[in-house]
Amino acid sequence: MKNNIFKFVFILMISSTMMANVTLPNIFGDNMVLQRNSEVKIWGWANPKEEIKLVSGWNNQEYKVVANNQAQWELHIKTPEAGGPYTISIKGYDEVILKNILIGEVWVCSGQSNMEMSVSWGIDNGEEEMKNAMNPNIRFFTVPKLTATTPQNNLLGNWVESTPETMKNFSAIGYFFAKRLREDLKNVPIGLISSNWGGTPAEIWMPEEVVQNDPVLLENAKKLNEQEYGPRQPGRAYNAMIYPFVGFKIAGTLWYQGESNVGSLVYDQTLSALITSWRNAWNDEFPFYFVQIAPYKTGSNNFSNVTVRNSQRKVLKDVTKTGMVVISDISDTIDIHPKNKKSVGIRLANFALADTYKVNSGLVNSPLYKDFKIDKNKAIVSFDSADGLYFKNKTSNQFELAGADGVFYPAEASIKNNQVILVSKKVVNPAKVRFAWGNTIQSDLFNKANLPASCFISE
Repeated sequence: MKNNIFKFVFILMISSTMMANVTLPNIFGDNMVLQRNSEVKIWGWANPKEEIKLVSGWNNQEYKVVANNQAQWELHIKTPEAGGPYTISIKGYDEVILKNILIGEVWVCSGQSNMEMSVSWGIDNGEEEMKNAMNPNIRFFTVPKLTATTPQNNLLGNWVESTPETMKNFSAIGYFFAKRLREDLKNVPIGLISSNWGGTPAEIWMPEEVVQNDPVLLENAKKLNEQEYGPRQPGRAYNAMIYPFVGFKIAGTLWYQGESNVGSLVYDQTLSALITSWRNAWNDEFPFYFVQIAPYKTGSNNFSNVTVRNSQRKVLKDVTKTGMVVISDISDTIDIHPKNKKSVGIRLANFALADTYKVNSGLVNSPLYKDFKIDKNKAIVSFDSADGLYFKNKTSNQFELAGADGVFYPAEASIKNNQVILVSKKVVNPAKVRFAWGNTIQSDLFNKANLPASCFISE
């Protein structure tokens, strides 16, 4: 009798080993949004040599794959035009059914506290917006704050529908972005993956080897001092908060970060390296749209904040398929966290609607410095997106000129043919020009879309 019991237990153990569960990363789950009109990758784990069958609910097509000797499998499946809800069945020795899946547009929202900031933090008109946040066609996935010294293959979290309760603690910028997208994309569902950590520098959000292999970035990273709010070591957030969902098909990325890199003179190289590293990881040159940090008082250095803002402007010329929204007009110069998050989300969405989706023909860019020419003692400054240039107070005292000695003096500014004409009695032969060059200066130059010009210094 005892021998029979031992045999039974042994067979049970062998059976349970063979009948391993089909397992998926948490990024795949009920309520998720998959990118429309795409070939999306779905992956997971199972017993080596276990055959996996996936059936997509929108067309009942079956896909098959066999798990490899590392117990891994992946499938590439085609998604239709926007719609849902659908189910996906994934079957091996057992079956996983993913329910209430939508097909639409998926965006990553990442950065530090200004992207993380939610209604619960206290934003303008937040309580009213929260009451109206019931929208089952907007879905959220919040990545928890985690660190790792090596790339991880999974993370905690789950997809949820937008309700007053879920929206209250989600990225407000992300929510307003999604809400605005849906106005022009009609009924296309929007999925948002929020991966943020307040007080963190850009270096922790890219693979460690990217920093280690770049002498300029490495030297700059060595200046990052430990602080109580989060990690400062390169790669730590990337490994745990980005890498686990690399390959999940996305439409693009929204980025709001830079305050923790104030003081850096190479932020343009840092952000460019981050964008390139993410695109390389996804093997996809997806759009990357970012928010220029707001003017605010920072320490005793009058130019540490504006230097980072100017670096962000330079990224637009260095990296393709990027866009930047300028928010100096809605900033609070004594608060690093501007509370008007709705305008930021809308500006990002307007840019995406024009640049990615081609359904918005309006002016969505702030005036951006193009070049300047010398005409005797005058400097004639040209801008991109300069239609309808005007000064907020009819005149401007934010332009400065310098001669060959590099010493800047205030310049008188006037607008003609959407160019700015500058003269200064103290600069007879202009060689350089700069605008809104100070940590707390809020731009007074706007275009006809009422978008403020970015600060700049001529190279």
